[in-house]
Amino acid sequence: MSVSSDEDCPDLVPAEAGSSTSKKIPVTVITGYLGAGKTTLLNHILTEQHNKKIAVILNEFGTGSAVESSMAMGQTGELYEEWLELRNGCLCCSVKDNGIQAIERLMEKKGRFDYILLETTGLADPGPIASIFWLDDELGCNIYLDGIITVVDAKYSLNQLLEKKPDKVINEAVRQVALADLVLLNKVDLVDKNLIMKTENHIKSINSLADIVHTVKAKVDLQKILDLHAYDTSKYQGFRTERFQATSSHIDPFIVSVTFEVFGSITSVDLDSYIQNLLWDKSVCNPNGNPMEILRMKGEVSLVAEARRVIVQAVNELYDREVTTPWEADSARKCTLVFIGRNLDEKVLRQKFTDLIGLA
Repeated sequence: MSVSSDEDCPDLVPAEAGSSTSKKIPVTVITGYLGAGKTTLLNHILTEQHNKKIAVILNEFGTGSAVESSMAMGQTGELYEEWLELRNGCLCCSVKDNGIQAIERLMEKKGRFDYILLETTGLADPGPIASIFWLDDELGCNIYLDGIITVVDAKYSLNQLLEKKPDKVINEAVRQVALADLVLLNKVDLVDKNLIMKTENHIKSINSLADIVHTVKAKVDLQKILDLHAYDTSKYQGFRTERFQATSSHIDPFIVSVTFEVFGSITSVDLDSYIQNLLWDKSVCNPNGNPMEILRMKGEVSLVAEARRVIVQAVNELYDREVTTPWEADSARKCTLVFIGRNLDEKVLRQKFTDLIGLA
């Protein structure tokens, strides 16, 4: 019989899958232009009998001065205001300043939620907000970004999306559509089919990645908007260009989507250099000399000396890549990339990438 000592290494017990300590809570950012129907959507969610404990949080991150933010904090350090609890288990409150810290403290006080919905203001840019919640697993945060939903008014959105802004200023409504994982085309009962088709085609030209769901009074099956796993790399296995709508190659100062597919493999160093030039250095220009501005990117690439597919994605200047499933032995190696941004030119993006593959 052996005698254990304090210096012995303790036996490690793996956490059970799905246990309350290991389960992460999804966060969905809900955005949309003024009057599109965000509040109507949230009221629909809050009154549905969905058997989920959902927290609906009104976003006030970054508003006001540092003095105002400090005054908004309670004596015990809460970064949220009073909440309203509903009979179906939902909770509604307003959060100020540091999003993750406030939400984690809220969960400590009110218990864990099944889901968190975060509503932005009508003129908000969802990119920086999403960046708060799109975190590496290594950071140990117990919440994660599930997706961005943009509510669009079918009656007025086409005019809003086409509204011209001062030079180098991106239309707020366009930016919200560009960063969406799902677009709810709301109030379709108030317009004719021709306008719906024009609006939908324009949305697709801006963002070919997002699915579009038609709604009346923002009523939608919750299964279509919850658990999107838009940033889960396993969702993009089998990336195909026919999934996306390519744009024409003409120079467009507005936000558009471009897609290309190139056969071959690229080195890890060259891929990082390509991404750096686009996202951070902004040194890639279109034929008019305008730097390309990338708001969103997703794709699947083949790396030299890597037997598995690599999923890449970016939001604003945040970038991530993850190795996923093996390439089939009989399949041709290729790289498929989808970009959403301003001043994009498909020929330039493709050629610069192809040149790097030629060096591999």
